[in-house]
Amino acid sequence: MSRFLNVLRSWLVLVSILALANGLQSFRDYSFLQEKLYTSKPDLVNGLHARTFGIWLLLSSVTRCLCAIDIHNKKLYYITIWTFILALGHFLSELLIYGTVAATIGVLSPLIVASSSILAMLAGLQYLEMEPVPRQKRN
Repeated sequence: MSRFLNVLRSWLVLVSILALANGLQSFRDYSFLQEKLYTSKPDLVNGLHARTFGIWLLLSSVTRCLCAIDIHNKKLYYITIWTFILALGHFLSELLIYGTVAATIGVLSPLIVASSSILAMLAGLQYLEMEPVPRQKRN
């Protein structure tokens, strides 16, 4: 496996762990969403919103971790790219259209992670094309 794909796999595991931690935090206490993300309209954040956000983060975490484990699975690879595209779209729309977030480090961080992950995964496609897909042994 190429060095680039190994680094990408490590990146996906790291991002997956961060999403897992933030997802679990959404179930424990949603005040961090008011204080770090939706700072322009914190009164719109409630427990239901936080739990829905938490489920999204947990699903993203699982998808990204599974992609890191089986990076040659093209369907899973594309689904993982879409998790980053959706996250980027969500935060950009909240910033530019709905005005619920301000351009703070709490919002810029996921924007940077999502956009750089999209670029890295798109670059990783060329490495996937160059490598033969490992075959499973038959019983």
